[in-house]
Amino acid sequence: MQTEQELKELVKQKYSEIALQDKETNMSSCCGSGCCSTEVYNIMSDDYTQLEGYNADADLGLGCGLPTEFAQIKKGDVVIDLGSGAGNDCFIARAVTGETGKIVGIDFTEAMISKARTNAEKLGFNNVEFRYGDIEKMPVTANVADVVVSNCVLNLVPNKNNVFKEIFRVLKPGGHFSISDVVLVGNLPDKLKSAAEMYAGCISGAIQKDEYMSLVKSNGFKDIVIQKEKAIVIPDDILTTYLSTEEINLFKNSALGIYSITAFAKKPEACCEPGCCN
Repeated sequence: MQTEQELKELVKQKYSEIALQDKETNMSSCCGSGCCSTEVYNIMSDDYTQLEGYNADADLGLGCGLPTEFAQIKKGDVVIDLGSGAGNDCFIARAVTGETGKIVGIDFTEAMISKARTNAEKLGFNNVEFRYGDIEKMPVTANVADVVVSNCVLNLVPNKNNVFKEIFRVLKPGGHFSISDVVLVGNLPDKLKSAAEMYAGCISGAIQKDEYMSLVKSNGFKDIVIQKEKAIVIPDDILTTYLSTEEINLFKNSALGIYSITAFAKKPEACCEPGCCN
């Protein structure tokens, strides 16, 4: 069993490599993890290209939803993007907030921060910044954000409860989050759970859907809803890396479901500690 720190280092290493790859390479893999599929599409990502603010240089094909589309961002808002990568969600959020807003992207992969900053400079955005840091301990003061977004990142974090505590801390009273993530219904085969590449590829780091939503509630959020949900199908050529033919058949015929969800919740208007608000 790998420790939380070992898993973080695994993710950091993988995503440092991904930062240097082009979108086409990433989109032929399991969330960019390197477990290559011959299918010519990413098994999770949605199409960003029609959204205002989309920037091709910032799109690495690593998401599992479109949280900015559901995030109810308004002009002038302060928006924090967790695991901001090359900056795509930040630039789309900036198209909504305009010049009067402020966008902060947080990522713990230095190569991603560098790439995002280069993209922001090319676009001439002086109200979009990227900070190096761990989203379990954000380099942001409390009660500062109107909106928090994230796209296929919390499933990579071993201690998801710490992240939700931090989201609660940095949101203003009345602020909200919209997060796209991978969750499970049922149990993954042990061989997939223990596969390091599958962890960096977003699947084996996912937790049960009910547990995920319970973490949101236990950290004091209200008005909790799932804005979008879609099933994820792992291509056979990825499964064969880890499972035998018999195991693949059992996996496919099981009740296990892998889903991308976009979850929304608000921080109560009255600022209080997680657990004391109903």
